Amino acid sequence: MDYGKFIYQQKKRDKELKAKSTQIVVKEIRFGPQTDEHDYEFKRKNAEKFLKEGSKLKAFVFFKGRSIIYKEQGQILLLRLATDLEEYGKVEAMPVLEGKRMIMFIAPKKKK
Repeated sequence: MDYGKFIYQQKKRDKELKAKSTQIVVKEIRFGPQTDEHDYEFKRKNAEKFLKEGSKLKAFVFFKGRSIIYKEQGQILLLRLATDLEEYGKVEAMPVLEGKRMIMFIAPKKKK
């Protein structure tokens, strides 16, 4: 077998593997620590839609300036979102404070 044919077959094999692999899409939803009820419901519906599509969800609460004193409210908001979406996805990572953001990941449930 010559080298050119070997390279051709290797590229062909790599292309087939790439076609079979699935691309993971991560969608983001941003909240404030004192997000109002209507805004929360609107964003929850969007999150539900993203999980139904099969995308991962990255929900985070962004603390501006001195609003960092409301860490508990941000955590309560994210945990509430997790309980509202538990039939569509499972929590991959619990809320964690990183700098001025409190981040939580939710993965979609497998389709039956």
